[in-house]
Amino acid sequence: MKLGIVGLPNVGKSTLFNSLTKAGAESANYPFCTIDPNVGVVAVPDERLKLLGDMYHSKKVTPAVIEFVDIAGLVKGASKGEGLGNQFLSNIREVDAIVHVVRCFEDPNVVHVDGSVDPLRDIETINLELIFSDLEVLERRLSKVVKAARMDKTLAKEEALLNRIKEHLESGRLAKSMTIEDEDELSLMNSYNLLTYKPVIYAANVAEEDLADDGQSNEKVGQVREFAAGENSEVFVICAQIEEEISELEEDEKAMFLEDLGLSESGLEKLIKASYRLLGLHSFLTAGEDETRAWTIKIGTRAPQAAGKIHSDFERGFIKAEVVNYRDLLEQGSLAAAREKGLVGMEGKDYVVKDGDVILFRFNV
Repeated sequence: MKLGIVGLPNVGKSTLFNSLTKAGAESANYPFCTIDPNVGVVAVPDERLKLLGDMYHSKKVTPAVIEFVDIAGLVKGASKGEGLGNQFLSNIREVDAIVHVVRCFEDPNVVHVDGSVDPLRDIETINLELIFSDLEVLERRLSKVVKAARMDKTLAKEEALLNRIKEHLESGRLAKSMTIEDEDELSLMNSYNLLTYKPVIYAANVAEEDLADDGQSNEKVGQVREFAAGENSEVFVICAQIEEEISELEEDEKAMFLEDLGLSESGLEKLIKASYRLLGLHSFLTAGEDETRAWTIKIGTRAPQAAGKIHSDFERGFIKAEVVNYRDLLEQGSLAAAREKGLVGMEGKDYVVKDGDVILFRFNV
């Protein structure tokens, strides 16, 4: 999974990226500090892996990973070259979802690029810049399609779709709020990689005192939540400064630090849960002496396609999947013991893989 981080300068975007990835991206109290895109890969915390790895004495334990891409802060007029322009938006066209960091804290020592803290105005500023960037993509595609469309019915249909999207964006609306009429249009829409068509997770960046009640008493967070609900986006509350402190701690210290703050999970864990929910993902597991590993798949994925995540040969030659829930496996202490208790199912091609399934695939190529 790949997530792109966007936001205005000085909203805590790079501080959040640093804390999530410990990549040490430069962060300072002035705009345009992040010039080149920063990329960091983060392991998805999963206690199930450690427990299974210990049970099997696995030589290797491999978690699922998320790749974060942090780009320079956008400002109003970026599409016209203001600030550093919108040249870096191309770096997040390939992401699965966008994490939009929104400032919901007051601090006279941290300048706001627009002079005051107003999350809805900030969201609108970023959305407009994403719209302008998408319009550039559409114009380029239209220039290729228009001439050929006169002789080609398929391209004529695409031209009509491109014009419809263009009109929709020019009215200030995001591509994801458009009505898609059929599978062909959906396929085309996905191929354009429009930024305004991607799912969004809003990271409401608050002061430390707003963390304990998850921002419930912060009026600005309430505004972000209401806005996000209207477009089916996710919101999670974070204090980027605190996350940076947490990222410096050892695992056992982290738990104590979070407890002292009245928190049950870190911002990274909140973000991962939000992104899995938004993208409709979960994980199945494979376990053994050589390796215990988590594999991220779409909810609703059937056994052969899940096998294909491991290797295309597994999908091509799929015969059966030997499936046991990870809790049952841990309780019984071995796959053989779980089999004896009738807790292991032999599943065929129509089996829909569940979160926490531990699977041994049988295949023949």
